[in-house]
Amino acid sequence: MKYFFLLLSILIFVSCKKEVEKKATPKKVEIIKREKPYEGKILKIDTTLYAKFESPVLVDFYANYNNETVWQSTEFRKIVLTEFKNAENEGLFPDDYRFEKLNKLETKINKLNDKELVDYDLLLTYNLQKYIWHISQGKLNPKAIYDDWDLNTKNTEVNKILLKAFKENKLQTVLDSCKPQHIVYKRLKKAMEILNSFPKDTLKTIVAAEKINPKDTLNSILTIKRRLMYWKDLKPQDSLTKIYDSKTVEAVKRFQARHGLAADGVIGKGTLNALNFSKTKRKHQIMANLERWKWFSSNLGNEYVIVNIPEYKLRLVENNDTVRTHKVIVGTNKRKTPILSSKLSYAVFNPTWTVPPTILKEDIIPATTKNRGYLASKNITLYDNAGNVVSASDWNPAKARSYRYVQSPGSFNSLGMVKIIFPNKFSVYLHDTNHRDYFDKSNRSLSSGCVRVENPLEFTSHLLKDTLNYNSEKITEILKTGETKNASIKTPIYVHQWYWTAWSEDNKLIFRDDIYNLDEDLFKKMN
Repeated sequence: MKYFFLLLSILIFVSCKKEVEKKATPKKVEIIKREKPYEGKILKIDTTLYAKFESPVLVDFYANYNNETVWQSTEFRKIVLTEFKNAENEGLFPDDYRFEKLNKLETKINKLNDKELVDYDLLLTYNLQKYIWHISQGKLNPKAIYDDWDLNTKNTEVNKILLKAFKENKLQTVLDSCKPQHIVYKRLKKAMEILNSFPKDTLKTIVAAEKINPKDTLNSILTIKRRLMYWKDLKPQDSLTKIYDSKTVEAVKRFQARHGLAADGVIGKGTLNALNFSKTKRKHQIMANLERWKWFSSNLGNEYVIVNIPEYKLRLVENNDTVRTHKVIVGTNKRKTPILSSKLSYAVFNPTWTVPPTILKEDIIPATTKNRGYLASKNITLYDNAGNVVSASDWNPAKARSYRYVQSPGSFNSLGMVKIIFPNKFSVYLHDTNHRDYFDKSNRSLSSGCVRVENPLEFTSHLLKDTLNYNSEKITEILKTGETKNASIKTPIYVHQWYWTAWSEDNKLIFRDDIYNLDEDLFKKMN
């Protein structure tokens, strides 16, 4: 027994020694040597000061400078402070980066003692590291907030970026490169600039009947006119009347167009809701959109399909040029279209449709329970687990979810004449529809999650890029056969289903209805 304890002691000693050695091995860092001349004093940092920040990234950064201060440059400090001051332009908050405190320290920098200079140095670096992370990939992680968002996680190498800025003496350039470069993000920033140019919003909420038509006379028309003048859709007038006159109708149409509403001059619920958005609420909306755009990929691909869900629009982009646009129908608030990025794989002509679980539970089973003839009316065939056809008369409600429900190909098929497949965990795709009249609606949040595309055959032909086998005549011939046929999309074309509700065009604010009620909730989470 004593030999056992002796052996155990030896093992513990060796193990502990190895652990000590492991912990004692210092992390390799490249000490950056700075050459004179440089401004101010370079001061040694007491490494115990790092503890209060609880930031390994901060420790690693200063290790490259042999634990010495780095913010000797007045120009660099001003760049950082300006970025923090104007953080709102990027959808961020100056308070998150201790702007007021840092600015006060800067104003009296010539009076700071060595300890205060070291503290200032550490605070600048710590907050700039945080800022770089936020402008590169956002304050929040969408995967921690949403179940129906599947975007590639970004991993910003903050110190690599910061060290590059110091080494190349290009802090502003490097910081600017961290910000999203997509045209929509830039238009969002422009939207923020435009919004900030508007005066303080002191207007009252509009209370009105369900619908206001041209030539109506109502007290609420006065408030509506003031709203339209505030947003510059109606020119200022010396006197206002309660009559919904022709000039106001045209102003309402302009307002409706900017908000993606039917520009018919009729003031209904949607128009009233948009009119009642305050400047503050619009600012929150823009900031929420700026945050979302930081989550999206910076590399969309050379050729890609981008679907803006609240806009009900699909764009095909080649070499930064939009070559096609299509109206789309997207998921309802209850059955949302997921946010994702993927790569198109193939098209399916004359597709069958296997009913997904949600639609089966909420639509098909209740309808079949009421009427066994429902399945035949929808050209749906039942299959058991062995793949055998089950007649509608033998359908057992108790086993309803064990069957496979497959709709035959044809113009009546829920997927229409074609669907376009891409890998994703939500089992969604782009497709045609048997309800093509829905594209005439202004509110097209009507699907069960997939994206329905208007004029899908033209769109598909363009994607396939095979004029010999998949021109319009050949596609018509394929459809006439009624047989399901797959066609590979050989060109690398990416697909992005994203969500943004605000931007600017021609110095005008553009908004879309927040159909999934994400904007205000996201803004609150950002605070």
